Amino acid sequence: MGLRIDTAAVAANWRALADLAPGARTGAVVKADAYGLGAARVAPALYAAGARDFFVAQAAEGRAIRPHLPEDARVFVLAGHMPREALDGLIPVLNSAEQFFRDRALRPRGAFAIQLDSGMHRLGMDNAEWAAVASEALAARTDAGTGPTLVMSHLACADEPAHPANAVQLAEFRRLTQGVSAPRSLAATGGILLGRDFHFDLTRPGIGLYGGAPFTDARPVVTLSLEVIQTRSVGPGDCVGYGCTWTPERPSRIATVSAGYADGLLRSLSGQGAVLWAGDQPCPIVGRVSMDLITVDVTDLSVVPPELEILNPRQGVDALAACAGTIGYEILTSLGHRYTRQWS
Repeated sequence: MGLRIDTAAVAANWRALADLAPGARTGAVVKADAYGLGAARVAPALYAAGARDFFVAQAAEGRAIRPHLPEDARVFVLAGHMPREALDGLIPVLNSAEQFFRDRALRPRGAFAIQLDSGMHRLGMDNAEWAAVASEALAARTDAGTGPTLVMSHLACADEPAHPANAVQLAEFRRLTQGVSAPRSLAATGGILLGRDFHFDLTRPGIGLYGGAPFTDARPVVTLSLEVIQTRSVGPGDCVGYGCTWTPERPSRIATVSAGYADGLLRSLSGQGAVLWAGDQPCPIVGRVSMDLITVDVTDLSVVPPELEILNPRQGVDALAACAGTIGYEILTSLGHRYTRQWS
């Protein structure tokens, strides 16, 4: 099984998104091991492309990539300052007044950022918490240069450009940050595509870097090839796989390939129109996806190759996700550790 990651395409996607927000710095979200593609390889490629601001979800992720980046790269931890977490070399994004006051002891040694809740009601300080810390936080910036390096929020519906929540959150973020001199950030990939009103001082593209929607102009990043273990002939009335959910209507040739839901290829792909590819020829998945195996109808192939592709430019992460009833994020971040990864 081979997962090929095109880091040049990741870098090209970063540059394309940066070009869409020319007035802002462009960061890069590399949480969840760069969406499953290997942050230790992806983050340096993004740094070489020009990124200097990197975002991870947890401090452990930040500690893992910090040695792979030069000193001038900033690594922000979106979960903020959690108890007993080592934050040396990392910038916590403080999400509550409780985090802000607990972080006081670290402040002389390191920078911090602040997240505000502009309407998503997931992470970030609400009105009351921001009112409780704003004067101290912003005074620290002017007094000793140790105030927030960034004040940010996150959009709930940026992948739906016409959703009214986007305008509501934009207005609320502007209200909450009126008079704030620290750099501000609101837009991830979807927010970048909403236009310059959403860009502020720094953008934080994530899924768009890795070839996913809503950045439809993204270059494909991943190719996933699955090894063919065995082929067999079946006829009308024979069943294939668990539950006997599929039987052929004609004499058929079935290939069993080495991957399944243990490798992130979801069971919900069963019978939903997903295919594997032999060059330009699609080969439908038949029967149920099991833990380690998928069965594929290769009847129309003159020669069955040693590998078939399930992710490639013809069937990207969003197309596969649509067949599984999910989103491209889940497909990418579920790709398992049994795949041999190659970066180019």
